Amino acid sequence: MHKVFGAILSLICFISCDKTAVFHEFKSLPDHWQSDSAVVFKIEDLDTLAHYNAFISLRNDNSYAFSNLFLITDMQFPNGKAITDTLEYEMARPDGTWLGIGSGDLKESKLWYKENIQFNEAGTYTFSIKQAMRRNGDVNPIADLEGIRDVGLRIEKTKE
Repeated sequence: MHKVFGAILSLICFISCDKTAVFHEFKSLPDHWQSDSAVVFKIEDLDTLAHYNAFISLRNDNSYAFSNLFLITDMQFPNGKAITDTLEYEMARPDGTWLGIGSGDLKESKLWYKENIQFNEAGTYTFSIKQAMRRNGDVNPIADLEGIRDVGLRIEKTKE
């Protein structure tokens, strides 16, 4: 009985917690995330008067060999203007314990990307995300990064 009640409560929480998401999509990566390979998301029909928070969602496994992650993001507006950011995220605690949620080998992290943004142009917005990891002392990026299984983008409407 307790298991059934717990499952129902978890489902209700999951459904109710996701009401603010206007877009949430994951794209699976091959065994390696190549440094020249961008994960691209296209979003249309956003309310031009609303404010949003944007998150990058990642799923990593134990083959990811680093405690942090550098990403280069590009947000392209319908008129062609683009905003490029270089971001760093902490993926593990100093003791090596993965951050994020999930059991077993796979962890999912919801990482802040942009806060309180407004998509004030009608049309399609294009987001691209590339990995920019380098080994210490190396100028060139890691060509084939292991351990990142999925990359996602989540757009949530802020509470007004």
